[in-house]
Amino acid sequence: MFVTLVRAENYRHILPRLDGRVAVVSMNRPERRNALSEEHMRELTDFLKAVGGSREVSVVILKGEGPAFCAGHDLSEMVDRDISFYRHLFDVCTELMETIQAIPQPVIAQVHGMATAAGCQLVATCDLAVASEEARFATPGVKIGLFCSTPMVALSRAVGRKKAMEMLLTGEPLTAREALAAGLVNRVVPAERLEEETRALAEKIAEASAFTVGIGKQAFYRQLEMPQPQAYAYAKEVMSLNATAADAQEGMCAFLEKRSPRWRHR
Repeated sequence: MFVTLVRAENYRHILPRLDGRVAVVSMNRPERRNALSEEHMRELTDFLKAVGGSREVSVVILKGEGPAFCAGHDLSEMVDRDISFYRHLFDVCTELMETIQAIPQPVIAQVHGMATAAGCQLVATCDLAVASEEARFATPGVKIGLFCSTPMVALSRAVGRKKAMEMLLTGEPLTAREALAAGLVNRVVPAERLEEETRALAEKIAEASAFTVGIGKQAFYRQLEMPQPQAYAYAKEVMSLNATAADAQEGMCAFLEKRSPRWRHR
C-alpha cells in the first residue's frame, strides 16, 4: 500500500504525508535552505515514483520547510570533484525533474522565500506553482562561475526567451509578481494564505477523475514539442481513447442527467 510509504521515518530529507487524495511532500533541510543534495534528490524521486504508481493520490503538493523553498544544488557536495561526479549528480537531478512531469498526478509547487538555481528549476518543472508575495526566483549560477545550464532547460520552457536569458545572464531575482507576469507561477497570494490557496487549487483538481487528469497531463507534455498537424493527430487519438474510458462515459452521462459524476478513476 502506498500509505505505508508516507512515513517520515522512511526518509532523512523529506516529510511526506497523505491528506485525503492529496499527497504533500516537504523538503526538510531547513538548515541548508533545502539545498538539493544527491540523497535529497533521490528521496524526492523515489517518493514521486511511488505516488505515480498509486491510485490513492490525485495531486501532489511540493513545499519547503524553513526560511526558503529551495536554494538549489548543495554546493558543499560539489567542490573539488571530477567530471564523472558532476555528470552523475546532474543525471540524478534530471531524473527528478523528469519524474515530476512523468507521473500522472499534477505536482503543485508551494513557494515561499527563495527558489534559486535548481530550486527555480523545480518551480519551472512543476505543473503548477503558487507563490507567496515575498517569494523570489533566481538562476544566479553565473555569479559563481557555474552557469545554470540545467535549470535553463525548465526555465526556458516556462517563461519567454528574453526573460529567461535576462535571469540566466544577470542572476538577478524576480519578485513573485514578476514571476507571475513571466508565467513562472500561476498565483501570488499573501504569505498567511499560501497553504490555504495551494490546498484549494489541489482540491479543485482532485474533484476530477484522476484517470482523466493523468491522460491529460501526459498528452500535454507530449504534444508541446510536436508540429501542429502532428499534435492534432496525436491529440485526436488520445481523446478518442479517453472517450471510451469508464470515467468519460460516466462524466458525459452525469452531465446529461444533471447530477454529480461518480468517478471510478479508470
